[in-house]
Amino acid sequence: MSGVASYQRASALLDVGRDAQAVETLRAALAETPDDAALLTLLCFALRRRRDLPGALAAAEAALAAEPGRPEAHVERAETLLALLRDGDARAAAEQAVRLAPNRPSGHLVLARALAAGRNFAEARAAAARGLALAPRSVEALLTVADVARDAGRRDEAEEAARTALRIDPDSEYGRWLLAMLDAERLRVRRSLRTLRDVARDNPGRPNVLSMTWPIRRLLSGLRRWLTVAVVLTCAAALIAVRFPPMLPPSRVMAAVFVLLAAGFSVRLLLPAGALPWRSLRLTPPLLRRSLYARMVTAAVQTGLLIGYAVSSTPLLTVIAVVLVPVQLLLGLTAAIGAHLDDPGHLHALRDIARQLREWRAELRRWWADTRRDLRDAWRDEP
Repeated sequence: MSGVASYQRASALLDVGRDAQAVETLRAALAETPDDAALLTLLCFALRRRRDLPGALAAAEAALAAEPGRPEAHVERAETLLALLRDGDARAAAEQAVRLAPNRPSGHLVLARALAAGRNFAEARAAAARGLALAPRSVEALLTVADVARDAGRRDEAEEAARTALRIDPDSEYGRWLLAMLDAERLRVRRSLRTLRDVARDNPGRPNVLSMTWPIRRLLSGLRRWLTVAVVLTCAAALIAVRFPPMLPPSRVMAAVFVLLAAGFSVRLLLPAGALPWRSLRLTPPLLRRSLYARMVTAAVQTGLLIGYAVSSTPLLTVIAVVLVPVQLLLGLTAAIGAHLDDPGHLHALRDIARQLREWRAELRRWWADTRRDLRDAWRDEP
C-alpha cells in the first residue's frame, strides 16, 4: 500500500474511532517509508488520541526531523507538549506553526491554549479570536474561544461560544461537557448533571466519572474553606471567652451560624445532584476515592465539634477542630494527586520532576566529593 493510500486509510479509521487499527496501519506504512512526514504527523495525532504521549511526541519530532517546515507537525508537537504540561515548549512550537502558516487556524488555536495554560489570558483570547476569524464556522475554534474565556473567568463569553458551537454540531462531546462545567461553576447542579449523564450515555466507552463527581468535590472544597475560617474564628472567640465571659454567647452563636451555613451549602449541592455523583465516586481512582471519604469524615467531625461547642461551651472542642485543619488540607492535596494519577501528562510531569531531583542530588554529591577532595588536598599541601 502506498504512503498516500495508507494515510487515507488511517484517516478513515480515525474518523470512525478505530484508533488502534489506524496506528497499526501507519506503523506498517512507516516501516517502508520511515521518513514520511505526513504519516509521522498523523501517527502523532493517533497516539495522542490513545494517550500515548511519549510516543506521540517522538512521532512529532521525527516528522519535524524529516520536514522541519511542516506546520501540521509543529501543531501536533504543540498539542502533545500541552498534554504533557510543558506549556513553555508548547507555546514555542505553536508560535513556529503560526509563523510557517499564518493563515491556518490550527496554529492560532493551539497557541491560544498554550498561552492560556501559561495564564497569559489577554494574548490567549487574541490568538483564539484570530483562529476563529480564519474559520468562523469551526467548532474547534469556537470551543477554543470558550475554553480560553472560561480560564480567564469570562463565563458569559465562554457560554455564548460553547452554545454557538453546539448549534453547529449538537453532538459535540467536548462542547456538551464544557457547557456542563460552565453550569457547574454557576451551581446549576441539576442541569449540569443531566448533561454529563447524557454525554456518558452517548459515549459508554469513555465515561468521565471524575466530572460526574464534581458536586461532592465542590462541596468538600467549599467546606474546607468554610470550616477553616469557622473553626479558627470560633476557637479564637472561645479562648477569648475564657478570659472575658461576655464573649461566650456570641462565640456559641458564631459556631451555630457557621454550621447552618455549611448545612445549607451541602443541601444546595447534593439534593439536586441526586445519586449520580455517589455512583460515579465508586468508579474513581482508589487514592482519590479514599481521600474524598476521609475528607467527608473530617468535615463531619469538625462540624460536630462546632455543634458540641455551641451546645456545651467547651473550648477544647474548638481547639480539636483547629487541629484537624492541616489534616483537611493534606487530604485535599492527596485527592488532587489521586485525581490525576491516570493522566499521562501529569504522570510524565511527575517523572520529570523526580528525574530532575535525582540529577540535582547526583550533582550535589559530586560537588561535595570534589569540594572535600580539594579541601583535603589543600590541607595536606605544605607551605
